[in-house]
Amino acid sequence: MDDLDYKILSMLKKNGRVSNANMARTLKVSEGTVRRRLKKMTADNVIRIFAVPNPHSIGLNSEALIGIQTDPDKIGIITNHVSNLDQATWVAQTTGTYDIFLWAAVESTEELGKFIRDSVGTIAGVRRTETFVNLKVVKRGHGPID
Repeated sequence: MDDLDYKILSMLKKNGRVSNANMARTLKVSEGTVRRRLKKMTADNVIRIFAVPNPHSIGLNSEALIGIQTDPDKIGIITNHVSNLDQATWVAQTTGTYDIFLWAAVESTEELGKFIRDSVGTIAGVRRTETFVNLKVVKRGHGPID
């Protein structure tokens, strides 16, 4: 990764739909250069290009961060299980009080309760959950690159 790659990433972060031609003009390089750089960054797993919907615009009006304590020997299995739940938008194994944190997006607080009770709470090896309901999401981001 060099300075040009970081500039391309910065432009994509600001506008994921910016064209290769526009980036090339702005960065004063050829369109082929931008295309090759993007192809390499994609192949090297530096970037993934996909749509990120606004949860509220598609009816997912309740979001929460859920801390999950597990039996120590079940962390991997439970992480894989919750990662496959449709309501899970982000999952991480962590240190501290909780072994796993899960970000969930659902239609309502009622659906959130059902999700925690029926989908997460019933998994073998889950000892305890604690839910932090989001009152307002102030920032959604994808890394520190400007």
